[in-house]
Amino acid sequence: MMAAIPVETQRGASFLLGALWFLCALCEGFDVQAAGVAAAGMVRELQCIPADLGLFFGATGVGLLIGSAAGGSIADRRGRKPVLVVSIGAFGAFSLLTSFMPNLTLLAAARFLTGLGLGGALPNLIAMAMESGGVGVRNRNIGIAYFGMPIGGTLASILAFFIPSEAWRELFRVGGLAPLLIVPALIHWLPDKRSVGASRSLSLGFAENTQQLFGKGRAFRTLLLWLSFFLAVLTLHLLLNWLPFLLTARGLSKGSAMLAQAAFGIGGAVIALRQAAVLDSSWRLTSIVVSIGVLPLVLVCAALLPAWAPALILTTLLLGGAVLAQQVIVYAAGATSYPESMRGCGLGAAVAAGRVGSLAGPLLSAALLASGRTATEVLLALLPIVLGCGVCLGLLSRTGDAHGSPKTWDNLGQSDRDTT
Repeated sequence: MMAAIPVETQRGASFLLGALWFLCALCEGFDVQAAGVAAAGMVRELQCIPADLGLFFGATGVGLLIGSAAGGSIADRRGRKPVLVVSIGAFGAFSLLTSFMPNLTLLAAARFLTGLGLGGALPNLIAMAMESGGVGVRNRNIGIAYFGMPIGGTLASILAFFIPSEAWRELFRVGGLAPLLIVPALIHWLPDKRSVGASRSLSLGFAENTQQLFGKGRAFRTLLLWLSFFLAVLTLHLLLNWLPFLLTARGLSKGSAMLAQAAFGIGGAVIALRQAAVLDSSWRLTSIVVSIGVLPLVLVCAALLPAWAPALILTTLLLGGAVLAQQVIVYAAGATSYPESMRGCGLGAAVAAGRVGSLAGPLLSAALLASGRTATEVLLALLPIVLGCGVCLGLLSRTGDAHGSPKTWDNLGQSDRDTT
C-alpha cells in the first residue's frame, strides 16, 4: 500500500503552487498597468497627442482578446503547463522588446504580441488553480491566482511615482524581465497535469469549440457568463484608467487622488482574497448577495460624497474591494461552468468577453467626458452596469453546472468530472 504523503509536504507543495500563481498574476497586473502609467512619458518623447495612443492601447487589447480565446482552447489539447510557460515567456520577452521600440507603430506591434502572451496566461492560471485543489479550497486557489493582478497594478503605479515620466521605458523593462525570471521556476516546479481532453488534435477547432460551449444545455449559461465578464471587467478597467482623473475633477488634489488609487488596489486585493476564501465556506451565498448589494451603494457614495480626502480615500478602498470581490465571483463561476476537458476553452472565451469590456470601459468614460458629463455623472453612469452584472451573477447561481444540470452557489465547486 502506498504511503501517505505527509501533511507538511502537501502544505509545502500547495504554498509553492500558490506562490507561482501569485507571481504570474503579479507580472500580468504590472504589465497591464504599466502601459497606462507610461502614457504621459510616451506622449512627450514621441511628440504625439494622447489620442494617438489609441493605436498603442488598442493593439494590446486585440492581442489580449485573441490570446485569451486561443490560449485556453490550446491548453485543453496540449496541457496547461506548456501553454502557461510559453505565454508567460512570450509576454515577458515582448514587453522587454517594447522598451526598445523607437516609434508608435513599432510600439503598437510589440504590444500586440505582448497581449497575445498576456491573454493566454490568465485563463490557464485560473483553470490550474481550480484543478489543483479539493472542493474546500478551489475558490481560495482561484482567489490566490487572481490576487496578484491588483497588487501588480499597484506596484506599477508606485514605481511610476518614483521615476520621472521620461524613464517610461524602464517600466517595460521591469515588466519584461520579471516574468522571464519566473519561467525557469514554472518549468521546474509546476506540475504537468494533462486535462481529460489533452490528447485531442489541434485540428479540431472552431466548430468543436462552439459545440462545446453551446451544446448540451450550456448555451444560456455560456452567454450569461460572457455578459457577466464583459460588465464586470468594463467596470474594473474604467475605474483603473479613469479613477484618479475623476477624483481630481471632483476636487481632490493630485496626491490625494494617487493615494485613493493605491487604496483602490490594496482594498481590492485584500477583500478579493477574503471573498475567495468565503466562497469555500457555508457563507458563500451570503457573501455573494452582500457583494452584489454593496457595490452599487459604494459607487453612489464615491459619486456623491463631498470632496473630503479621508472620506473619498476610504470610499475608494471599499470600492476596490467590492469591484475585485465581484471579479473573484465571476472567475469562480467561470471555472465551475465547464468540465475539465474543456475548461480552458470555456474560461478563455469568457476572459475574451471580459477583454472586450476592458476596451469598452475606458472608451465609455472618455465618450461621456467628451460629451460634457461631470465626474459625478460618469461614476453614476456605471450604476446600471454594476446592477446588470449583479443580476447576471444571481442568474448564474441558478443555471446549469459543468454538465448543464441545475446548480446553485451552495454546491459550487463540487465534482465536475466530464461525463461526455
